[in-house]
Parts: sequence; structure tokens; C-alpha cells
Amino acid sequence: MIKDFSNKLASDLYHKGSCKGLPRQYWLRAIHLLEVMDAVESFEELKRQGFPPSVRLHPLAGKRKGEWAIDIHKISGWRITFRFEQSEFVDVKVEDYH
Repeated sequence: MIKDFSNKLASDLYHKGSCKGLPRQYWLRAIHLLEVMDAVESFEELKRQGFPPSVRLHPLAGKRKGEWAIDIHKISGWRITFRFEQSEFVDVKVEDYH
């Protein structure tokens, strides 16, 4: 379940179905991924959802150690990033951190 959002892009996509900043062609995929994150009850369940390989759930490193990312679109660099604490997704962001 998603506990909180850390940026307006993620919050607007989830609550309004649109946002400013993320190219429109990625909205549906990002919304779907956020809905899956909110529906699962554990991190392991998220891993088992059988995402296509292009989604790529992966840990971040360096100063972002402890955070995870899911590709919205690998070539463009757009990701959903988050931490997982006490069975909840926290600090959920939609961003291009590259």
C-alpha cells in the first residue's frame, strides 16, 4: 500500500490521472504501476506481479541506498522511486533522476 507521495507528479498522477512534467505518453503506464503498488500488501508481492522485463524493479545505490526504482520508460529515464517500510511504500516519487 502507498503511504505517502513525495512529489506532486506522483500525487497528481495517482489522484487526478494527469500531471504536469511527465510526458503524456507515459501517464497510463505510470498510473498502472502506482495502482499495482497500492494494491499489493508486501514488497515480495510486488516482485511477484510478473512485470514485463522493461519495468525493471531495482535498488538504488550511493546516497539513495535504501530506495528502489521501477522503470516507467527505461530509455527516457522516467522512474517511480520509493522506500518500503513497515509494509508500506513511502516517499513515492515520479522522477527522471539521471
